[in-house]
Amino acid sequence: MPTSYLPYEPQQQMLLPHALQDWLPEGHLAYYISDTVDSLDLSSFHARYASGGPRNQPFHPAMMVKVLVYGYATGVFSSRKLARKLHEDVAFRVLAAGNYPAHRTLCDFRAFHLKGIR
Repeated sequence: MPTSYLPYEPQQQMLLPHALQDWLPEGHLAYYISDTVDSLDLSSFHARYASGGPRNQPFHPAMMVKVLVYGYATGVFSSRKLARKLHEDVAFRVLAAGNYPAHRTLCDFRAFHLKGIR
C-alpha cells in the first residue's frame, strides 16, 4: 500500500495575498519592538527630513528604527545583512511593511541618527 502524504505543491499560486502578520506568532519580539517604537517620540528623526522636497522621499523613520532595533536584538548588525533579512525574514518584512531599503540607506540612516538611536 503506498504512503499517503499531505499535499505538497511548491508551484501552487495563492489566490489572495496573506497578511505577513499572520505568519508571526502572537507575542513575537517584532510586535513588542514595533509597539515600543510607535510609543516613542521620533520628532528629532522627522526634523531632519522636514525641508526635503518631492524628490527626496526617505523611508519612514519609525520603520527604519524598528528594523535597526530588531536587528540589534537578534544579533544582526551589518547593514548588508539587515538589507538581506528584509527580503528573507518574515519578522523583518513585517516591521518594514513591504519596504526594502538598500544597505547604504540603512547605513546612512544609522550614521545620521546615531545619537538619537542610543
